[in-house]
Amino acid sequence: MTPAAMRFPIPAASAEQPYCTELVVRRSRFMAQCAHTPDAGSAKAFIEATGRCRNDADHNCWAYAAGAPGDTAHIGSSDDGEPHGTAGRPMLSVLLHCGIGELCVVVSRWFGGVKLGTGGLVRTYQDAVRENLANLALAERIPSQQVAVTLKYAHLAGMHRLLPLWEARIMEQSCEDAAKLRIELPQAHVQNFEQALANMSNGTAIFHRTGGEVYGKI
Repeated sequence: MTPAAMRFPIPAASAEQPYCTELVVRRSRFMAQCAHTPDAGSAKAFIEATGRCRNDADHNCWAYAAGAPGDTAHIGSSDDGEPHGTAGRPMLSVLLHCGIGELCVVVSRWFGGVKLGTGGLVRTYQDAVRENLANLALAERIPSQQVAVTLKYAHLAGMHRLLPLWEARIMEQSCEDAAKLRIELPQAHVQNFEQALANMSNGTAIFHRTGGEVYGKI
């Protein structure tokens, strides 16, 4: 997979501050909570924390897809006591087709005294997830590279003009005999940025890659 293909939407909501929505169906209350979970470990930690917080609920059903949109390599789901196949898997199906990656949703249910039937449960758990995702604030997963640049002060203004062209930003700058900067930009743009910097500085800029990944806002 190319770096450009690795860019995809993720939830802006964190496990510490998940995005919550509620749905009431035939007196049963369904609370959906969604968070960004970049791997299975963080998804399970979010599920456990939500279960402790919502321990008065009759069920805390969940599903996660900790990869790119539609990727089934790192997925999981649970009905948490609801009839088999009526909650977790239907929720997971919504996640895998929503176009968002690295997310986990927990739906807590407080039973209202009226049974919904297996078909009703499937529809309601899916509706709870769809309603939550409908207005979910998004960020973008951007695999990025950090690079170190050293260049003459005469070329500093020219380098600043290059930054927006390659979605680059200065992380750190020091002023010595020459300008020394630590810059972060998407991996897909590193080679072009390096070439543009060399052209602008007549080959005098010193450039080397370090590392790093960032989650930037859409």
